[in-house]
Amino acid sequence: MDNFYTGDKRNISWCREQEGFELIRHDITWPLYIEVDQIYNLACPASPVHYQHDPVQTTKTSVHGAINMLGLAKRVKARILQASTSEVYGDPSVHPQKEDYWGNVNPIGPRACYDEGKRCAETLFLDYYRQHGLPVKILRIFNTYGPRMHPNDGRVVSNFVVQALLSKPLTIYGDGSQTRSFCYVDDQVDAMTGLMESPGDFIGPMNAGNPNEFTIKELAELTIELTGTKSTIEYKPLPKDDPKQRCPDISLATSKIGWKPTVELRTGLQKTIEYFDALLSDGNVATN
Repeated sequence: MDNFYTGDKRNISWCREQEGFELIRHDITWPLYIEVDQIYNLACPASPVHYQHDPVQTTKTSVHGAINMLGLAKRVKARILQASTSEVYGDPSVHPQKEDYWGNVNPIGPRACYDEGKRCAETLFLDYYRQHGLPVKILRIFNTYGPRMHPNDGRVVSNFVVQALLSKPLTIYGDGSQTRSFCYVDDQVDAMTGLMESPGDFIGPMNAGNPNEFTIKELAELTIELTGTKSTIEYKPLPKDDPKQRCPDISLATSKIGWKPTVELRTGLQKTIEYFDALLSDGNVATN
C-alpha cells in the first residue's frame, strides 16, 4: 500500500508478476479495512526535503497513521512492525546510541514533525501492546540507502551520487566532519523480516544500522572516486538541529535475531551508482 507521495510504481514493477501480489493506493491517515496477517508500517517520508514540505501531514502520517494501522492490526489479530528511526535520538549526547538512550530531540524545531511523530508512534505501539496485548515490533532504522531511492530524495547518498553523475559540485552542509552510519537496503530488509519473525516476547525497540561510521566528507570523496567524476565539493551552512554524530549499537539485534550488516559501503555505493546511472541515462527523470 502506498500513497505515492515519494514512491514510484516503477520500483515495484517486478512484483506485479508475483503470485499473490496486490497494490493498493491509499493514505494511512485514513482507516483501512482489509484482511492481513502481518503489517509493516513504513509510512512517512524520511528525507527532510520531503517531510518538511508539509510538516503537519508528516505528523499526521506518523501519529494518525499509527493509530489506524494499530486499529487494523487489532481488528484482524495481525502482527505489526513499526519502522521507527534513529531520529528519535535527535542530536545524541551518547555515542554510539543504544536502545535505552532517551535521546536529545528539539520538540519545536524544523525536524520535530518527523522526530516527534516517530517518537509518538513508538509510544502508541507500546501502549497497544500493554493495553491490548497486540503483537508489535519496533525497529529503529539508521540511514538506509541503495537502488530505487528517489533521485530528488534529498538525503546525502542520493544527493552525492546524482550530483557526481551530473558533474555538479557535491554539496556538504557544515564542514563534513559530522558522521553517519550507512546501511545497505538488503541488510535493512533482513533486519526487518528478522525482527518480525522473532519470538513474540521480543518487541524492541531494536536498532538496525551499520555500525561502521563515516564522515560526510569521506562519503563525498568515495562517491567522487567510484563515479570518476570531475565534481568538486561545495560547503554550505549546517541546517538547524542536524545531528553531529549518528552510529548504532547493534548488540541487541545481534544477540536477539543474529543480525548484522554484511554489505560494505563501497560495495553498496557502487550498486547505488549503477542504478542512478541507468536511471539518469534514460532521460525521463527530472532532477533538481
